[in-house]
Amino acid sequence: MGSKEVASKPHAVCIPLPVQSHIKAMLKFAKLLHHRGFHITFVNTEFNHKRFLKSLGPNSLDGLPDFRFEAILDNLPDSNDDTTQDSTLLCESIRNNFLAPFHALLAKLNNDAIETSSNPPVTCIVSDGLMSTFTITAAEEIGAPIVLFYTIAACSFMGIKQFRAVVEKGLAPLKDESCFTNGYLDTVIDWIPGMRDIRLRDLPTFLRTTNPDDLKFNFIMEATDRAHEASAVVLHTFDALESDVLEALSSMFPCVCTVGPLQLHLNEIPEHPLKMGYSLWKEETECLEWLNTKAPNSVVYVNFGSIAVMTPQQLEEFGWGLENSKLPFFWVIRPDLVIGESAILPPEFVAETKERSLIAGWCPQEQVLNHPSVGGFLTHSGWNSTVESLTSGVPMLCWPIFADQQMDCRYACNEWGIGMEVSNDVKRDEVEKLVKELMEGEKGKKMKNKVMEWKKLAEEATGPHGSSSTNLDNLVNQVLLRKS
Repeated sequence: MGSKEVASKPHAVCIPLPVQSHIKAMLKFAKLLHHRGFHITFVNTEFNHKRFLKSLGPNSLDGLPDFRFEAILDNLPDSNDDTTQDSTLLCESIRNNFLAPFHALLAKLNNDAIETSSNPPVTCIVSDGLMSTFTITAAEEIGAPIVLFYTIAACSFMGIKQFRAVVEKGLAPLKDESCFTNGYLDTVIDWIPGMRDIRLRDLPTFLRTTNPDDLKFNFIMEATDRAHEASAVVLHTFDALESDVLEALSSMFPCVCTVGPLQLHLNEIPEHPLKMGYSLWKEETECLEWLNTKAPNSVVYVNFGSIAVMTPQQLEEFGWGLENSKLPFFWVIRPDLVIGESAILPPEFVAETKERSLIAGWCPQEQVLNHPSVGGFLTHSGWNSTVESLTSGVPMLCWPIFADQQMDCRYACNEWGIGMEVSNDVKRDEVEKLVKELMEGEKGKKMKNKVMEWKKLAEEATGPHGSSSTNLDNLVNQVLLRKS
């Protein structure tokens, strides 16, 4: 490509929140923009940059001439572990330390454009919504349009947006520790636009603090404070799934744009030149051969995501509940899944289940969910997992742990009819009963039918004239390619 062509290409700098699920969603979004002719600079922290090289191989981030990977320092204590960083420290660092290195990177990219013409100057920024505290400032400094990509459901975004109102009404922070146990969290909140029957406990869990200066609570409120200043708020959902809350959001922000599910758009581009995966852990693919030996819709897939942790007791209760169901299951147990110890199941459990179970450290989740033998998903209700389950036509058992997972669970079970909730204090009898209901019961059949209907609507949304496809076109043409 000649230097003239390089210079005239639009150049999007994409910066995700530096955790697995947000990186994955942003990387998919970046691939779609790249396919539409954008030069991409994808920004990881040094810590995650190294983890990618470890999980995907030393050349995995070489990228393409027009899809580059850059890293900025996160100013956190150095760690060589394959673990997720402490979220409080990360929020604090994003708040205080990220603007300068990000700004320096933008200056370097624009400088390179002038001096070497190997890349075009930066024309727009695609920032994770949770990074907006500094990315909006950086975009203003270089005079580029910025879109905020919130990799969560519209209902969760609305929940966070209402935190300031929750505080004004005196509902949070919590008065004292008793609020966690006395039913206070069941207080119904009937004033959120576009939402009904929402309880305090369904809102993102950051408000479950007694400290008004709680770092994460304030960080998450700040993450939507300036959202109206962005050229667009982009959400990883689709219109049919959350029509009421999206309508309410559209009256609150100048431009709200649903573009999901991203993977369905990517399925239309089978030959995307960027061949890298999305995982910060090494994926074990042997599970796919094991799944090949099982009957259609017979296997329960169990994975609690990349960050959630549990106690040794909870691990055991889930384990025996699965064993007592007598159904085949595939369970992903990350090395750091159990708080403060290694995740080890009792030897008798391993002996009892070895004929019909498989346990792995990490796996290619979307391939697993799309495998014909998988009939149900026991999940922490993270948004990526929820979308992947829905687009694979797999109903869920939901055990939400923190952040936006309670809201995802509430909607999956009560609004969309594709999930059943596992109570917070896990008991093996309940797990066994729910697993059997999911896989063999009447309610399970209803949920399966319902999830197939949503899957079809997701495919329509990302089809040639679907709402998400149209929104993506408009976002590119009217916002990202806009001459400022």
